[in-house]
Amino acid sequence: MRPDVRWLLAGLLSGLLLAGCVTTTSGPGAPYPSTSAIQKAREAAQIHTALAQQYMLHGDLKGAMKKLHLALKFDDQYVPAHTVLAVLYERIREYGKAEQQYRRAVQLEPRGGSVNNNLGAFLCRTGRVKVSLQYFEKAKKDPFYQTPYVAYGNEATCQLKLGKTGLAIQNFRMALSMKPDYVDGLYQMANIYYKKGDAFRASAFIQRLNSLKHSSPQALKLGYLIEVRLSDKEAAQGYLSRLRIQFPKSEQARSLTPKTPSQ
Repeated sequence: MRPDVRWLLAGLLSGLLLAGCVTTTSGPGAPYPSTSAIQKAREAAQIHTALAQQYMLHGDLKGAMKKLHLALKFDDQYVPAHTVLAVLYERIREYGKAEQQYRRAVQLEPRGGSVNNNLGAFLCRTGRVKVSLQYFEKAKKDPFYQTPYVAYGNEATCQLKLGKTGLAIQNFRMALSMKPDYVDGLYQMANIYYKKGDAFRASAFIQRLNSLKHSSPQALKLGYLIEVRLSDKEAAQGYLSRLRIQFPKSEQARSLTPKTPSQ
């Protein structure tokens, strides 16, 4: 369960392109009003936040931290900067500071889908599962939220932690109705039905996942176990072969490799 920040970089860069088109001329006959100090500060915050994300993608966390603090120095109400800073603090395991930034983002955009989802996901990851659910509900109510399936999926994952399998299935199904190629939703549904003993339904979901050309050691091992339960030796061997070829050093591959007796 990760923060929903995929929209940030693309949005920031497109915003910067638009900002670059704003004229700063003023006076009689000027086509547009001059850029205000507030607008300039926001544009500076956008630039430094976008740069911070680039630094993070390349592993320069210290550089990203400096850029984010600089962004907030220009505009301390710029929500994406608080969100990316929260992600960065969480990555370096400063969870108290991460929570402060997630909550600050929600304070600035109390009805925002992404920020509420991110806070909910953080609370769930850090053990406050029941409290997290209210933020997913708020996220889902935002009509402008671009990736609501993420909130449905995150809420479902947290409901599984509470043992509410029925509600989790409902939310995963809703997420998949919005995004049929939602990888985590397909994997989780396959896993849920496998654990419930319904290998036939589990196989349907793992096959959908497999059709997306998605490979992970977890998904391949689950596919193998499902097909073994269905007594489909050929399909099971297919998953096992892919697991051993693509992820030979994974824990999943090792767990399915017969142990040779010690000599």
